[in-house]
Amino acid sequence: MKGAALMTACVSAYVINDAFMKLLFSEIALFQAVFLRSIITVPPILIMVWITKVAIRNLSKQDKRLILVRVGAEIFITITFLTALKHMPLANVTAILQALPLAITMAAALFLAEPVGWRRWSAILVGFVGVLIVVRPGLEGFNIYSLSAFMAIIFLTVREISTRKLKSEVPTITVVLSTAVGSTLFAGIMMIGSEWDTVSAVSWLLILGAAVAILIATLLSVMAMRIGEIGFVSPFRYTSMLGAIGLGILIFGDWPDQPTLVGTVIIVSTGIYTFHREQKVSRKATTQ
Repeated sequence: MKGAALMTACVSAYVINDAFMKLLFSEIALFQAVFLRSIITVPPILIMVWITKVAIRNLSKQDKRLILVRVGAEIFITITFLTALKHMPLANVTAILQALPLAITMAAALFLAEPVGWRRWSAILVGFVGVLIVVRPGLEGFNIYSLSAFMAIIFLTVREISTRKLKSEVPTITVVLSTAVGSTLFAGIMMIGSEWDTVSAVSWLLILGAAVAILIATLLSVMAMRIGEIGFVSPFRYTSMLGAIGLGILIFGDWPDQPTLVGTVIIVSTGIYTFHREQKVSRKATTQ
C-alpha cells in the first residue's frame, strides 16, 4: 500500500511537470527547457546527498551498469516523450503511456522470469489493441509523434526494470543524482550551437514548477518501484489519466475525442485485470 501511495503521488507530479513543460514549449526550445529544468534540480539533490552522507561510490559493477542503463533510458524518454508532448494533446500522450504497466508485466516475464499465464498474456495483447485505438495508425488522428510516445513506453519499461534489478543497498538518492546529472549533460550538449531563446518571468516560474515536480516524481518513482511489488504498484499509474484529462481541459482546452477515451478504457481495464490475476496467483502461491 505504501508503494501504491508513492506511485499515485509520483504520477500526479509527472502530470504537473508535463503540463508545465508543454506550456514552456510555446515560448522556448525543447532542449533549452530541459536544460534549465535540469540545472535547477541538480543542486537540491547534491544537498540531499551531502546531508544524508550516502555513498555514491563503492557500487558493484552490475549496479553501475544498471544505473548507466537507467540514465540512458531516461535520456531517450526525454527525447521521445517530450517530443510527443510538444505536438500532441496532454491527454492523448498520457493515454498511450497507460500501456506502461502492461509493458512492464511483459518485460518482467521475459527478463525477470516472473510467471505470467495465458490470461495475463491475453490481457497484454488486448491492452495494446487499446493503444492502437489511441494511436490510430493509418488514420487521420495518427502522426509520427504518436510513434514517439509509443517509443517512450519501451524506454520507460527499460528504466523501471533496471531500477527493479538494482540491489537494495544502492541508495535511492544515488540513482536520482545520476539521472539528473546525465539529463543535464545531455541537454547541455544538445544546446551547443543552438539559438538561445529569451526566457520571460512567467517561463522561469514554469521552469521552477516543472523542476520541483520532476524532482519529486523521480524520487517517488524510484522509491515506489523498489518498495512495492511491480504487479501491485504499476496499475496505480492509471490515476495519471484523470489529472491529464483535467489539466488538458483546464489549461489547453483539449477535450479527448471518443477513440482516445475508448482506447484508454480498454488499456486501463486490461491493466486492472492483469493486476487482479497477479494478486490471485500470488495468494495461491502463498497458500501452497
